[in-house]
Amino acid sequence: MLRCSTSPWSADLADLAAEIGRVGPFAERFHLDVADGHYVPAMLFFPDLVRALRKHTAVPFEVHLMTVDPLAWVEPFIDAGADSVTFRHDSAPEPGRVIEAIKARGKGVDISLLITEPIERLEPYWDGLDLATIVATAMGIEGASMDASIPDNIRSARATIAARGLATEVEVDGGIRRQTVPLFAEAGAAASCISSVWVPSPCPARPRAGSRRGRSPGWPR
Repeated sequence: MLRCSTSPWSADLADLAAEIGRVGPFAERFHLDVADGHYVPAMLFFPDLVRALRKHTAVPFEVHLMTVDPLAWVEPFIDAGADSVTFRHDSAPEPGRVIEAIKARGKGVDISLLITEPIERLEPYWDGLDLATIVATAMGIEGASMDASIPDNIRSARATIAARGLATEVEVDGGIRRQTVPLFAEAGAAASCISSVWVPSPCPARPRAGSRRGRSPGWPR
C-alpha cells in the first residue's frame, strides 16, 4: 500500500482553508503544485497563499515547483512553510545548485521526471535526494490517465536506489486511480500524489483504498 501525498488542485479553491481542514486528518502530506504559466500552461499557488494555508494544518507541505526557474523559488516557498521541495529536472540548468539550496535550509529534496525522461537523468544526484518523483501523466494536465511505461520506470528507480544502498523513496505523481495504485505499489513506489480522486469526495476516507497512513523517515516533518 502507498502513503498519500494529497494535492488540493481539485479542491474548492474559493475555500481552501476549509478544504485543508476537511482532508487534513486523512493525509500524510499536502502536495502543493506551483505552476507559473510558462513551464506548464496553468497557474497554481504562490508563496503568500502557502503561508496563509500553513496556519490551518500541521500536515507537512510538499511544494512541487513546475516553474522555469526553480532556484529562484526555493527560498520564498520554504519561508512560506514548505517542508520539502520538488523541482523538475528539465527546468533547472544546474539541478545540483537547487539541491544545495534546499538542503541548506534543512528541507527535503525531490526531483521529478517526465514520462519521457529516463531514470539515468538522476545519476549525478541520487545521494542528495530524499524522494524521487515519477510523473505518470502529461505534465500540468489535471485528470490525465497513467502512461503504461510508469511501473517499469518505478522498478528501474528502485533498482538503482537498492544498488546504491540509499533510503531514497519513489513517489508517483498523476494517474492515481483505484486500478493503478496496486500497480504502483507492486513496482516499488512508496507514495502517491492524489488529486482528482481525493478532494471532491464527500467522504475523504473512501479514496484511501489501497493507501495507508504512516510517515516515513524519508519524508521530513
